[in-house]
Amino acid sequence: MIADDERSAEGDAPVGADAAEHDSVPSTRLHAVADRVSETRDRVADRVSGTAVDVRDRFNSKMHASARFVAQRWVMKPTVWSITDVTVVGRENLEGLEGGFILVGNHSSHLDAPLIVGALPRKLSRYLATGAAADYFFDVWWRRGLTSLFFNAFPIQRGKRGGKAEKRAEAKARRSRGEDPAVSAASLLQRGFPVLVFPEGTRSKDGEMGPFKPGAARLAGACNVPIVPLALIGANIAQPRGSSWPRPGRLPVGVAFGAPMRPLEGESTLKFSERTRAEVVRLKNQYSADILGPSTPSKGARS
Repeated sequence: MIADDERSAEGDAPVGADAAEHDSVPSTRLHAVADRVSETRDRVADRVSGTAVDVRDRFNSKMHASARFVAQRWVMKPTVWSITDVTVVGRENLEGLEGGFILVGNHSSHLDAPLIVGALPRKLSRYLATGAAADYFFDVWWRRGLTSLFFNAFPIQRGKRGGKAEKRAEAKARRSRGEDPAVSAASLLQRGFPVLVFPEGTRSKDGEMGPFKPGAARLAGACNVPIVPLALIGANIAQPRGSSWPRPGRLPVGVAFGAPMRPLEGESTLKFSERTRAEVVRLKNQYSADILGPSTPSKGARS
């Protein structure tokens, strides 16, 4: 957008016979035009860099945050915690986190996001934004509204990206649904909001973790924010893919948070993504027996 502004400014400069007329324009007018172009360019740069402070939307709205608090803490968490037996491990790894960071975990159940939001300390979940598949969670008004209310969700486009015409049509459709096409995980991180993403891209059919797409690792490097790995344990058993409600009997489920991670010096995006996945696998393997075993888990805190 900045480059387009620069090209427009250059394109407005007259040539040939018009140039003489241009030279006669008072310098004060030229300075005023230059100032307006500069201000526009600065505003665009601020939005791209995430430093704009004049952005007002539902992601930083106190009113929306208060509505989410009621939905999450008075409705969603009590419901999920009453129909499953939840154990949370590793909350100490979240101490000191603030501003933007990326929560990354395995994905196998519709219980995953409610468990993560409920397990987080309130100060971290208050403005947490969750990436949700645009073709499912944003396709009808009621599902879009509930997803936005409970999870502060923003749409993620799945599948192959089309050409310019398809992208323009997609942006138009998002605007018609009341979405801001400029909202993305990167823009939210740059504004200082934490985001939750599932790098597998979709829920596992059998509970086995699939490969991680490198998008989260790329975001962490580009936005200079840490990744917080986490493992969801037992959610695929309590509510398998295809089920509309958890199985009866308060089956055990758990959330295990790991320590924040950043790319190592010289580490490629792909290697960092693989290392993140390996940490999620480690957390899952370490705590599965404690959480899913018949006895009370020896580690973790009931909540």
